[in-house]
Amino acid sequence: MRILLVTDAWAPQVNGVVRTLETTREHLRRMGHEVEVLSPEGQRTMPCPGYPEIRLTLRPGKRLRELMRTRRFDAVHIATEGPIGLAARRWCLRHGLAFTTSYHTRFPEYLQMRAPVPLAWSYAYLRWFHRPAANTLVRTDTQRRLLEDHGFTHLSVWPGSVDTRLFRPQDSQVLDLPRPIAMYVGRVAREKNLEAFLDLDVRGSKVIVGDGPDLERLRRAYPDAHFLGYRHGQALVDCLNCADVFVFPSRTETLGLVMLEAMACGVPVAAFPAPGPIDLITDGANGALDENLAAAYYRALSVDRTACVEFAEQFSWERSTRRFLRSLSPIDGEQTRRPSRVDSATGAYNPAPCESHPRARKAESIAQPS
Repeated sequence: MRILLVTDAWAPQVNGVVRTLETTREHLRRMGHEVEVLSPEGQRTMPCPGYPEIRLTLRPGKRLRELMRTRRFDAVHIATEGPIGLAARRWCLRHGLAFTTSYHTRFPEYLQMRAPVPLAWSYAYLRWFHRPAANTLVRTDTQRRLLEDHGFTHLSVWPGSVDTRLFRPQDSQVLDLPRPIAMYVGRVAREKNLEAFLDLDVRGSKVIVGDGPDLERLRRAYPDAHFLGYRHGQALVDCLNCADVFVFPSRTETLGLVMLEAMACGVPVAAFPAPGPIDLITDGANGALDENLAAAYYRALSVDRTACVEFAEQFSWERSTRRFLRSLSPIDGEQTRRPSRVDSATGAYNPAPCESHPRARKAESIAQPS
């Protein structure tokens, strides 16, 4: 299967959306599918206001037209609602091509934290953007219900995943700090509600792994906390394996991939009972949920680390990628509400029409004697 993946979020950005898309592409290729990525890479860009590390493509249409006129794709998936996503959406609608989309971030809530933009306006734009898609993929059942409450339709859950070959319990001594070590990994930005973590009056050490627009401000405001900047791959795993508890204070998540990565390393998670955490954390089993974050912190410390690992092992990238494939809509308009051409066991693509497809039934009826 030849898939065009359209995204405004791509390397060198470091976030859960980029990790999800990069890893999905890798697993699709392992399954034998061809994946072309249309991203800001190699194009003229400008920094996104408030997010200078995010680059917005200035003229995405030219590259898109080149791709669509010179390559043939079996499916188009639009992962983001930025300039490149808009250009791809416009092309598909103009040429009558089926496409799917995904909803990765709670953009209306993020925007409202930075500008006096009513949530209703932002959600109206997002409804408009996703409405023509054959499927809009969301990360959790909670997110699906929230978007349905805002008037979204044809939503499918694309579950989160974690690479348990990389993220696993290991001996690590990279952090020589007073115990217990409480850790957060992710963007250092206003919407992550990091003050709720850093203001906790708890014993031990607080560690922030990541970067973002609020890093210097928080570093000045909380000199006793340890800000390590970005960590990738094995360096990130080494940090996580030093943690006694992972504190996730965000209330504006769609999933929170880093929580799964922490659990895969055997680290219980303390969080507010908000979307994202409530889909992944079972209180007392792999972490703790509480409106009193300090109470969640102390309860999480007593959680069995082995249970955290066992929970994370259920979220394989292979399973997630197969779900992604089944949710795609072939570009000829045979949408996913009809039987998928993707084998659910192997992820392989069958270019022949499914037996229950109308064209196949018609051909069968012609072949049968009257």
